[in-house]
Amino acid sequence: MRIAIAGLLVAAAVIAGLIVNAQNPGLLFASAAPIFGDWQPHAGPGTPAALLIAFLVIAKGPELARHRFALPIAYVTATLWTFSLAMIDGWDRFVTRLTTVDEYLHEVPGVTDIPAMVTGFTQRILDFQPDSWTTHVSGHPPGALLTFVALDRVGLGGGAAASIFCVLVGSLAVVAIPKAIGDNAVLPFLVLFPGAIWVGASADGMFMGVAAVGIYLLTRWPLLGGIVLGWCLFLSYGLVLLAPLAIAALWRQGDRFGVIGRRIGWALAGALAVVAAFAVSGFWWLDGYELVKIRYYQGIGDVRPYWYWVWANLAALALVIGPAGVRGLRKDKWIIAAGIAILAADLSGLSKAETERIWLPFAVWLLAGTAKLDRRWLTAQAVTALAVNHLVLTNW
Repeated sequence: MRIAIAGLLVAAAVIAGLIVNAQNPGLLFASAAPIFGDWQPHAGPGTPAALLIAFLVIAKGPELARHRFALPIAYVTATLWTFSLAMIDGWDRFVTRLTTVDEYLHEVPGVTDIPAMVTGFTQRILDFQPDSWTTHVSGHPPGALLTFVALDRVGLGGGAAASIFCVLVGSLAVVAIPKAIGDNAVLPFLVLFPGAIWVGASADGMFMGVAAVGIYLLTRWPLLGGIVLGWCLFLSYGLVLLAPLAIAALWRQGDRFGVIGRRIGWALAGALAVVAAFAVSGFWWLDGYELVKIRYYQGIGDVRPYWYWVWANLAALALVIGPAGVRGLRKDKWIIAAGIAILAADLSGLSKAETERIWLPFAVWLLAGTAKLDRRWLTAQAVTALAVNHLVLTNW
């Protein structure tokens, strides 16, 4: 029943998107709605590689999940799967996705004084100023831009290095989530995660990997996990919605209140240390967030209709997690926590479209319920990813 409902939701979003785009071009700002991209059937050098990797994971994935080196094998395979999906669109597109006028790398050459950039960051968030930040930089805290500035400073500047970095960091989610939930059986489903289409390459794919590592660390070392999740707050404002997943990571059945309280205390101490470091450097998170809400409605966020995206976002989500993700939805603390985060983001009105990449840090956790599914569902995951990637020329 869940698969049928998801299928109908996707079909309704596609049909409604086609109708709206035909009658009012430019309203949705997504010609392949609910996906941000263009309807353009195509293949590329990554097609045979993606087919081969999908075949091998379907054939051997469940057995390899029990291998003593399951985690490193899964990480390498997920990286190759993500890269092969990106190569369906070609190398040139892969290496330029983060270099456009709207992206982070556009601003990197202008950052010659990092402390001054952080101190004056909020002054450049609003649009229609001579020195307004480009779209993606203005829409995020300074940590995202700082990441790419740091890459540039160590000699890894340019679109190729940035895109590869996003894939390598994003793929860490494939090993962090099984460690957090304590079940390697989900590994093959995480490897063939359809959302990998948008990990290669988008900064949100990188955010997904960092967030997953932070959540895992909370289950073992709350202070360290708190520091990583504190850093996440300065990668994207939306990652404040990791809070339900953080609580799920800190809560263990049977624990006394005092034990949980100590874990929460250590986690908060780590996160607040990062917040304090940015505050001392001149950036206050709440000020940035209030200005970003204004900036959001200075652009296409003001045009895109809430009435369509509030439900079409969920259709995009169904494509991101794939049929196995939908089938595996159940009463599980990880799935419930991710669902709460996604629902809050959806209803906020600040997630109108492009959620196939923006929600990656939450969506990937919905695959926690796939552990008991058989290899037929791996086939469904691969077919979904390959179909979307070959039919739609995505913007990321």
